[in-house]
Amino acid sequence: MEAENVSMETIQDFLAQKRIAMVGISRHPRDFSEHLFKELCRRGYDVVPVNPNATEVLGRHCFAQVQEIEPPVQAALLMTSPAATDAVVHDCAEAGIDRVWMYRSGRRGGAVSGKAIQFCHEHGIRVVPGQCPFMFWRDAGAGHRIHGFIRKITGGYPRRVH
Repeated sequence: MEAENVSMETIQDFLAQKRIAMVGISRHPRDFSEHLFKELCRRGYDVVPVNPNATEVLGRHCFAQVQEIEPPVQAALLMTSPAATDAVVHDCAEAGIDRVWMYRSGRRGGAVSGKAIQFCHEHGIRVVPGQCPFMFWRDAGAGHRIHGFIRKITGGYPRRVH
């Protein structure tokens, strides 16, 4: 399954969640995941960092796995490799997380894994397989709007179902 098969309703439902886990946030300053983390916080999201190799990220307690998060979250944004995504979706199912976003930018493969997408569908997890949240914020920067526009004209931008 490719990213083009996701609906706008699924994306809007994910973005409507105000407390989300960001799995695979980097420990390295200036990594894109840190930029996205800060932007989500700026927009009012309660973002919970998850990285088994960190105890704190940007002043927030960092969890090793999504199952450890208290109180639990209903959504997880995956900034992982595809191989790690395969394991993380199992963690999400075990934790009762029913919304997963497998991040992918225009330049790199990102977190998308066909095996993980299939697992999500089989376990009732709504999945956004391979988009960048910045494309769906009307007030995002010009680069993100251009990326979204290009995806629209090439047929890769999500459509409304209803």
